[in-house]
Order: sequence, then C-alpha cells, then structure tokens
Amino acid sequence: MNRLAIGRAARIVRRGGVIAYPTEAVFGLGCLPRDRRAVMRVLAIKRRSWRKGLILIAADLAQLEPYVVLPAEPRLTEVLATWPGPHTWVLDARDDAPRWVTGGRASVAVRVTAHPVAAELCRAVGDALVSTSANVSRRPPHRSVLKLRRDLGNRLDYVLAGPLGGLASPTAIRDGRSGRTLRR
Repeated sequence: MNRLAIGRAARIVRRGGVIAYPTEAVFGLGCLPRDRRAVMRVLAIKRRSWRKGLILIAADLAQLEPYVVLPAEPRLTEVLATWPGPHTWVLDARDDAPRWVTGGRASVAVRVTAHPVAAELCRAVGDALVSTSANVSRRPPHRSVLKLRRDLGNRLDYVLAGPLGGLASPTAIRDGRSGRTLRR
C-alpha cells in the first residue's frame, strides 16, 4: 500500500477534490459527502441524477454514524456482522444527511469497507467517502487504471492506483429495515 499516494489523495479530497480509487470490485469515484460542489462534480462526471442517491463507504462504523440511524435489533446484529466487508446496507438517514447524497430520500446506502486501500483512504481523510463506480452511467465500471485515466482522467483531480478487491461485480445492496436484497 502506497501511504504517500493515499496521503496525497486524502489531502485532495479534504480540499474539495474528486478522485478515483480502488474498491472491492471496480474503481470508485469519491469525495467528501458534505461537499455539495464536489458531489455535483461526481454526478456530472457520471452523467447521473442526484435523485438516485449515492453510496458512502467508511473505515469504521464511527465514520458512518453522522449520516445514518442504526437499525434496531435484530437487524443491527445482522448489519454489523457483515462489516467490514463487501456488504452495502440502505439505512435510515439522519435528518441532516446531505440531500445530494440521499437523493432526497430518508435513507442512504452505506458500507464499512474491508478493502485495505479504500479503508486507509477513509482513515486518512477522517470521514466517510462518496463511493460510486468510476464510469459514465450505463457504461461498464472501470477495472483498469489505464482505461480509467484514458476515459475520465482529465475530469478528476487524482487517480489513486491500487489493486481491486476480489469481487467480480459491485457489492450487493440490502435494505437495513427489511433485510431484503436490493442488488445482487
């Protein structure tokens, strides 16, 4: 793991930048969730409506708590048993969670990542990060740094290179209230 590169990426994010970084299956686009301007840049790069909402990733539960209300038992135990790991849960959003992240809904998709580079990046930033696949909507997500740089590089402030995790497709998403699978 290149700590210098992670430190540089974190400084860029803290200054309002938009970066690409490796995740469990594909490269993700990220920025600070409360930085409206940066989130709007991510959405413009993807050509995606803010109303779809975005996923947040974190290094630990404490980084997600400013954004979500944890579910009651027994669902809480089920959620926590999957983290850190490649499991995204839709949980109730706190009242002050940014609308541009929730898509105007009362919920937000979140994950405590086990990917070493993504988790270290969250620790270095000191906050959760927006995590959406690095691609234009309806196009395949990037799994290669070379193709990512060629396709999106000029619109990003930094590309944090690193190995992807072992997943063949983006993480499953489950509803934290019902347990129902929303995306496999």
